[in-house]
Amino acid sequence: KKTVYDALKATAGHLPMSLVSDISLTIDRKGKASVVLGKEKKANCLVDLMAYLVDMPSEKVADCSATVFAFRACCLLALHLAAKGNVVPVIGRRGNGSVMILWSPFMTDKQTTDILSQTDAFFQQANVVVETASKAKTVPTSVAWFVTSCFLTALVHLSHKALTWSSKVYEMFFSGGTYPFNDVGENNIPGAIKSWTDHLAAPQLRYLPVMMVRDESDDGSEFLLDLSVIDSQAAEPTEIRLCDVFTDEVYRLSKYGILHDVSLLSPLVPALGDCLAHEARQSITMDNAGFTQFLLDVVPAMRLLGIRLLLPKSLQHILRPKPSVSLTARHDDGQSFLRLDQLLQFDWKVAIGNELISPDEFDRLLGRAEGLIRFKQQYIYVTADDLKRIEKAFSSRTEMTPARMLQAALSGEYKSAKISISPEVRALIRKWTTLQEVDVPKEVNAQLRPYQKRGYEWMYQNMRLGFGSILADDMGLGKTLQVITLLQKMKDDGLLDKKQAIVVAPTGLLTNWLAELQRFAPSLSVLVYHGAARDLRAFDADILLTSYGVVRSDVESLKKQKWAVVVIDEAQNIKNEATAQSKAVRSLKADTHIAMSGTPVENRLSEYWSIMDFANKGYLGTIKSFNSDFARPIQQEGNTACAERFRQITAPMMMRRLKTDKTIITDLPDKIEQDEFASLTPQQAAIYKQVLAESMKVIEGYDEDDRTQLFKRQGLILQMMLALKQICNHPAQYLKDNNLLPSLSGKMEMLLDLVSAINDAGEKAIIFTQFKEMGDMLVKFITDAIGVEPMFLHGGCTLKQRKEMVTRFQNNRADRFFVLSLKAAGTGLNLTAATHVIHYDLWWNPAVEAQATDRAYRIGQHQNVMVHRFITRNTFEERINDMINSKRALADMTVSAGESWIGKLSNKQLREIFG
Repeated sequence: KKTVYDALKATAGHLPMSLVSDISLTIDRKGKASVVLGKEKKANCLVDLMAYLVDMPSEKVADCSATVFAFRACCLLALHLAAKGNVVPVIGRRGNGSVMILWSPFMTDKQTTDILSQTDAFFQQANVVVETASKAKTVPTSVAWFVTSCFLTALVHLSHKALTWSSKVYEMFFSGGTYPFNDVGENNIPGAIKSWTDHLAAPQLRYLPVMMVRDESDDGSEFLLDLSVIDSQAAEPTEIRLCDVFTDEVYRLSKYGILHDVSLLSPLVPALGDCLAHEARQSITMDNAGFTQFLLDVVPAMRLLGIRLLLPKSLQHILRPKPSVSLTARHDDGQSFLRLDQLLQFDWKVAIGNELISPDEFDRLLGRAEGLIRFKQQYIYVTADDLKRIEKAFSSRTEMTPARMLQAALSGEYKSAKISISPEVRALIRKWTTLQEVDVPKEVNAQLRPYQKRGYEWMYQNMRLGFGSILADDMGLGKTLQVITLLQKMKDDGLLDKKQAIVVAPTGLLTNWLAELQRFAPSLSVLVYHGAARDLRAFDADILLTSYGVVRSDVESLKKQKWAVVVIDEAQNIKNEATAQSKAVRSLKADTHIAMSGTPVENRLSEYWSIMDFANKGYLGTIKSFNSDFARPIQQEGNTACAERFRQITAPMMMRRLKTDKTIITDLPDKIEQDEFASLTPQQAAIYKQVLAESMKVIEGYDEDDRTQLFKRQGLILQMMLALKQICNHPAQYLKDNNLLPSLSGKMEMLLDLVSAINDAGEKAIIFTQFKEMGDMLVKFITDAIGVEPMFLHGGCTLKQRKEMVTRFQNNRADRFFVLSLKAAGTGLNLTAATHVIHYDLWWNPAVEAQATDRAYRIGQHQNVMVHRFITRNTFEERINDMINSKRALADMTVSAGESWIGKLSNKQLREIFG
């Protein structure tokens, strides 16, 4: 059998070295082994271990052994139990008589016991056991219980506050260690502690109390409490009235056992002492104040301990008053179009369960009283804090803003209280959430798929109603086309005559945006506002296309412009609301705002707030109120009701469609190919021009009609093309200067943006390159960008390595990126785990490209495959691509032989392609 130490050592590869070094094993002369964590800093070592286990990357969780997985489960359970206060002290005595306290899970909760039981199964797989000398029945010997208790104890020790005076009991509970209680007057302390904690063992008692409450008055002024017990060991457990135990001879032998078990609970329920003192001859009478305290303080503890409490129907669901509203529609004059939230008005109400009453009716009901108050056939519990909260809501001028009215109308509640909505308001909401048919502008050179048309219509409708939109479609569903269609519609409607549009995107996507605009909406004029020579005074176009960095730098001048619409692509660039970039983008004022993102929430819900605050300023309140109202309940507490309300109030302003959605899949081809354009950086352009000029000068020195020089001339052309390809990939590939900065290559920046988006979406990609050296560079760049090293398959890999890498990529969730040499991996591989194929540098051979793409798009692929073809704008790459696309039939006959056809071109043709 392995010890806990052995299990930790066996999985040391998953633990930081600082933790492994803090774990030591000692063996005494008798061969008894013990584990020491952190030497004398046991608590700190355990807390370090907890911090590691909680933050363990997902890929390590997927790979880790059963033992590490079980340790992580215990760690998370301990944190959850500590947060909920679901922990109890267990007192133990060592052989020398000293006493100690271990904090452990409270075992009456079924979920806790289920989790511990399931976690123990993982420890059993690794043969991990705990040996204990304790024979106490209340102390489980399961490994999961022991490990969770160790974590809980470490948390208690870490968080305790030191007293200003000396207290041995306090130190034992909250600092740890063992203590002898053998000084004068201390002998009875351990027994007193045990008696105090005995009521926590109520679920293990034989005779379990049953309390029944009777509501004997019409106004809630008096309540009666009767007591019975149940023998849990009886073949057919039945209730035994406590008064019968004192008088009935049948219970002569069991009387003292029953009274012992009941008396253990008297510290928890003081009324039990009175009941026993009077030999339970009559019911315990409580007035309203006494019963209210019993209901609030004692009943929750009784339920935790499994003590049965029978309540009359009127007391089973105590109501709490909450501020609420009644929403009605404001009648406009019909001459002007108002925002939807400006069409709403409200009156304050008080919600009592499913009933709404006016503030005046509520005042008459209470008469300014507190406590339990009879309301129809139920009871209301009202405190001074409830009254203050309601009065504060009613008197606040900022409490019910137009945004909150709209949220209430969408969710049907106000701060979890039921509201009243008039038929007119329901009609307005229904009209907003029902898409109206909108024609696609004739100037758009594309056939929108049905879901793309719905996205365009939705954004247009939101714009007409005065709201911004978050288009969060999955990658590859055509967000850019949908937005371009809307921009063209705005131009047709005259909305870009006096105000213009601004599109903000990552630098690596600017060229792609320009290409898409020119392709799909050539009638839209565009100015690319980027680079050192940019001048806003030269802006006289429909659209200003710029980057996030430029907006951050030029925010003061851009804020002064009057914008009809602000569009941001890859909106996760403003996910951190406190950064200068996020603040700059969110400060741009426009008639409408549109955010595009395939991953609107990457890590925390506050990222969503930042993007929504851009699209609809102030709709979700301040970041502080958002965290308290939504982020904390949803992320930390798992509040599903809050999550549903959040979805309801944001759904009309965010549209997200997934490739896995069957209604979308039927609209999509199985393989989606798209050309993605990057720009040369200034450094690349300078090197490109120099190499091109020098190469063409040499090539043109040969007679293109001289057959004796043909072979050498062809070689020079292909050599030039190879050099220019390398420059387009990254200058370092050509210069061999090891200057590996991503910003030196427009294509590399575009790749890293795409890789980041794919990684955030939890998808996989294979990346093809022709060059071994470029593959090595891709591995480094991607590793630096996302912190995970991709695999690289090239000609130097053995058959065994090749097989292992394919298996890892297909089966391991953590291996999301696979760099492949085109020659080594263009055929013969099954990589259906990939949903993206990226051709970083093209071979200009459609057949070779198709073979490479088919590594992912083949039998066994159940998902849509996105094929990204990287092309550098204004270079030979773009011109050759245009030739292939315009002469596909010719390409099938000639280009399929490889790239050698380029070497046969005339000098004039070479100038046209490479110039």
